[in-house]
Amino acid sequence: MSSSAVRFAGDRGRCEQCGTELAPHALACPACGALVHAERLKQIAASAHEASAAGDLAKARDLWESALRFLPVESRQHERIRTTVTGLTQRIEATPSAKPTAPAQSGWWRRGGAAIVSIAVLLIGKLKFLLLGLTKATTFISMFAFFGVYWSVYGWPLALGIVVSIYIHEMGHVAMLRRLGIAAGAPLFIPGVGAFVMLKQHVDDPVTDAKIGLAGPVWGLGAALAALGVYAATNAQIWFAIAHLTGFLNLFNLIPVWQLDGSRGFHALSRTERWIVVAATGVMLWLTGQRLLFIVGGVAVWRASQREVGPGDRRVLATYVTLIVLLSWIAKGVG
Repeated sequence: MSSSAVRFAGDRGRCEQCGTELAPHALACPACGALVHAERLKQIAASAHEASAAGDLAKARDLWESALRFLPVESRQHERIRTTVTGLTQRIEATPSAKPTAPAQSGWWRRGGAAIVSIAVLLIGKLKFLLLGLTKATTFISMFAFFGVYWSVYGWPLALGIVVSIYIHEMGHVAMLRRLGIAAGAPLFIPGVGAFVMLKQHVDDPVTDAKIGLAGPVWGLGAALAALGVYAATNAQIWFAIAHLTGFLNLFNLIPVWQLDGSRGFHALSRTERWIVVAATGVMLWLTGQRLLFIVGGVAVWRASQREVGPGDRRVLATYVTLIVLLSWIAKGVG
């Protein structure tokens, strides 16, 4: 793709290089490949280089991420910038940071009242951006509304645990999107339904989409294991309940249907790999008796029998099977 400016005649944009009329939301000229937002991209690049030179890697990464919105996904420029974003993310995560001090135990804490604080303490040392979504008004407000709905049903300790576990799940998607250099919004909660992260770019590669989809249950598994760890240390039953329910919710997300994370993961698997998932689901159903696996396995059989299958990816397969095994054990006591 070449760089060029665009001239406008009335409400219609035309490519300055070849004069071709452009669609309202075009990112590049379909005739000659000139970039529509070339000047804006130059300004963003200059600001990003200045931020990097000043040592502000987070600002540089955010600027490069904003540039991705103005580039076609299939362009060489998009690929180069995505690589740059990935490199900056790795440098930021590798920067040493002080570890927070764990709060002292107390009777109030033992009753599970501080679920959100305790899980955050366990994860915040390595995953500094876990709190990033809470700075977004839409996330915080929708999260609070979600919490209110579940508080009225389950009481506030369990409701708080559910909200935190779902938030961690969604931030798993955000973390993978950042690593891949794909623009997306902050998590948005829908009371009574769940939460989602809105992508600002279309992902065509099934393996990439599978990595994004399964990152949520992977982080959700981490939240469930953290709750089990606190339960082992305190013997507070509320943590046990939070761990089981978190495992169940993330296992539900592995059903390979519609827009669930399991469907995105299944999209990348070959026929043989899909049948391996079916077999693993059957084994875990026999071992745990978790009835939700009837649905996971039934839909997986249907997907494995379809004519269209994915290219296959061993890492995605290993992640999917590991999630089925561990989440089934954790969710054993639910349902």
